[in-house]
Amino acid sequence: MSVRHPPSALLTDLYQLTMAYAYWKSGTHTKEAVFHLFFRKNPFQSGFSINCGLQDVVDYLRAFRFDRSDLDYLAGLSGSDGKPLFDAGFLQYLNELRLSVDLDGIPEGTIVFPNEPLLRIQGPIIEGQLLETALLNIVNFQTLIATKAARICVATKGDPVLEFGLRRAQGIDGALAASRAAYIGGCAATSNVLAGRLFGIPVRGTHAHSWVMSFDDELEAFQAYARAMPNNCIFLVDTYDTLAGVRKAIEAGQWLRSEGHEMIGIRLDSGDLAYLSIEARSMLDEAGFPKAAIVASNDLDEQTIVSLRDQGAAINVWGVGTRLVTGYDQPAMGGVYKLAAIRQPGGSWKYKVKLSEQAVKVSNPGIQQVRRFQQDGEFLGDVIYDVELGLSDGSVIIDPLDATRRKRIPSSATAHDLLVPIFRKGKEVCELPPIQAVRERAQQQLAGFHSGIKRFLNPHEYPVGLEPRLLDLRTRLILEARGHTDQTVG
Repeated sequence: MSVRHPPSALLTDLYQLTMAYAYWKSGTHTKEAVFHLFFRKNPFQSGFSINCGLQDVVDYLRAFRFDRSDLDYLAGLSGSDGKPLFDAGFLQYLNELRLSVDLDGIPEGTIVFPNEPLLRIQGPIIEGQLLETALLNIVNFQTLIATKAARICVATKGDPVLEFGLRRAQGIDGALAASRAAYIGGCAATSNVLAGRLFGIPVRGTHAHSWVMSFDDELEAFQAYARAMPNNCIFLVDTYDTLAGVRKAIEAGQWLRSEGHEMIGIRLDSGDLAYLSIEARSMLDEAGFPKAAIVASNDLDEQTIVSLRDQGAAINVWGVGTRLVTGYDQPAMGGVYKLAAIRQPGGSWKYKVKLSEQAVKVSNPGIQQVRRFQQDGEFLGDVIYDVELGLSDGSVIIDPLDATRRKRIPSSATAHDLLVPIFRKGKEVCELPPIQAVRERAQQQLAGFHSGIKRFLNPHEYPVGLEPRLLDLRTRLILEARGHTDQTVG
């Protein structure tokens, strides 16, 4: 159980610690390395993703320590021979360890795409290794949920979305992270009161079926709630007979109006939501409540919402829970963390590439940066380049999986680099914006992309590729790793 405090440095996989020990034991722990965190495929068959989790990354790095209880635990671990897994000297090293890495990150709320480094970590290899698991845990989940929320908000076409997922989320921390990410992705509010307090997210909610069932009569339940909370009345009308419930909500609304208050609306949580919302809208309008909202819930997601809108549903507020906070149709983001360069302290960089029988899993080398091009208010494409090699003349984006697929960016386009400095030598150098500004950034970003990337069926593929020099370097390293040293590139 946890209530949102920075986790221990032991939030890692054991193999990170065994590698760290081996680095230390072999004297290679001071080597400087560059790692990138990225993903290979957008989730949900989407045309985009929303970067999320950087604030928690910063909080984690800021608090990173092995405390005495952590070290006592590690001292008790044993190997296959029954002897301690770690030397006392290594545990003392961990006790004194203070992060000295550089961290560059793409700001939260930015639209991102496969193979683009969301984070770049540079510093002692042992530190970069120890950070891997926690950073993936943070960024993978929050990016997944922010992306799902954005897709749901695209489906509602501007109608507010309320995140109702706390009771179905994966644990306490999962629920809090999901509420935060869903708000960044575009949700208007959450039912999660602790998330509201911790993150400054608006909170919304009224009553459940149990409230109605605790009375002998549905109208009596609505009136009692109206008397108790006249400024927060959205009546849940489907406990028994939905349309009869709407009529009783109207009676309660008329009483509220006589007392100088207004019914906010009604909520539908079951049944044929299209038919019931259309009938309810007609009844509310006829009774003089044209501004009363119709809130719908009941296992909604973007596909269901599109279908309901196509059927003419009269819903104007959408409560989405389980299928949002769990990433229901794809419950994990495939983010990875790969070594891309290494050197002795003060020496020259030696670039690294990971091979695979699957072309999509061959990594990109170098110290990577992402440059995004824009013209006339629309983003044109992103190029991944190496900061030491720089950009060659002209702006050409090349697909690393098919070098014949190229896009040339017009010289009149403007550009900016996505990765910005966050830590230098273990010290924060950037003040991150509040969550409301992050949410607004996500909305502005979405507006700057071609509508095709937001399509649910066969979305447009936004151009992302390598700069020619980096592609040549990658090809040469692949050939060398496969023993083809006689090949020339470029």
